[in-house]
Amino acid sequence: MDQTVADAADSRVRDLRGEPGGGPLTLCWPAGHRVLVSGLPGCGKSTLMARATGPGGGPGSVLTVDSQEVRARWDRRLGERLPYAAYRPLVRLAHYLRLWRTLRRRDAVLVHDCGRVRWVRAWLAWHAWRRRRPYDLLLLDVPPEEALAGQRRRGRAVSAYAFRRHRRALSRLLARVEAGRLPPGCGAVVLLDAPVAARATLSFVTPDDAPTATRFPLVERL
Repeated sequence: MDQTVADAADSRVRDLRGEPGGGPLTLCWPAGHRVLVSGLPGCGKSTLMARATGPGGGPGSVLTVDSQEVRARWDRRLGERLPYAAYRPLVRLAHYLRLWRTLRRRDAVLVHDCGRVRWVRAWLAWHAWRRRRPYDLLLLDVPPEEALAGQRRRGRAVSAYAFRRHRRALSRLLARVEAGRLPPGCGAVVLLDAPVAARATLSFVTPDDAPTATRFPLVERL
């Protein structure tokens, strides 16, 4: 069952869509935290994840699990000889094995999620229960036409059928979040639109680097 946020004044949903101003925006979490980055294919998840930094400002202590990176490696191996559908199961298996290995580490972890595969969130919920620390959800709310344009820019598009399934799944997830119902195991949700995501950076900090009594995720505006 979803977790329900009963008190709106104490909501764990941070809605930054339409955030005024054009300056840089940094979203901060504790070192070693797990964050699931979800949104439509082409909405900019991988681009945002690439701007993540760990303690000290470097990317070395932030691990990313991105299915697009896994697919790109298999495309280089087999893409000229086989259609993607022929080796899609291998790509998915490699992605899930990488997720399993990465979650065993103590480093901060960013997980790329299309929002359609619910059991990925269920896996993170189980992992959160095991480590007694919830994960956070970073949800990009981008119009479908902008996501399709993003797919064209990257030169790789999902089928119309798959995109419709992604849209339906993301719509359901977004509706639940907007109603204050968090997925199981999720401690907080941050909502971003495309303009805010374009100027956002993700940062993982040690407790000594954070202000006293910080409530994560911390939003820093410059």
